[in-house]
Amino acid sequence: MYRQIKILFLLLVLVQGLHSIEEYYGKLWEVFIPAKYLTSLVSNNHEIGFLVINVGLFIFGLICWFFIINNKYLHIRIFIWLWIVIEIINGIGHPLWALIENSYEPGVITAPFLLIITIYLTILLIRFDPAAK
Repeated sequence: MYRQIKILFLLLVLVQGLHSIEEYYGKLWEVFIPAKYLTSLVSNNHEIGFLVINVGLFIFGLICWFFIINNKYLHIRIFIWLWIVIEIINGIGHPLWALIENSYEPGVITAPFLLIITIYLTILLIRFDPAAK
């Protein structure tokens, strides 16, 4: 099961990368006020701020995955749970936002994939006993 967690977490990080690309092409920072605010914390140019935040998130995900595959730190589970929370918000939030607006909103296409992967990863993580690996 630990191998499945490693693979699913990598898949989650990669799909999050695709999700960020979809949000970038949809110019999320122009249509979603929280994204506009977050990007402004990084740069006056919201597009640059968006890129910095999302590339950083992707790199952070790969670093977490590296520690997972190398079994370096058992407390890396905290970071997996953090990713799970973020992706549940993404997976539910984007489709809900699109339904409320009754239109395409940046990120809505990839969000269901994030949610499905996250649910499966959550189930595996709950069942996984670190002492049994």
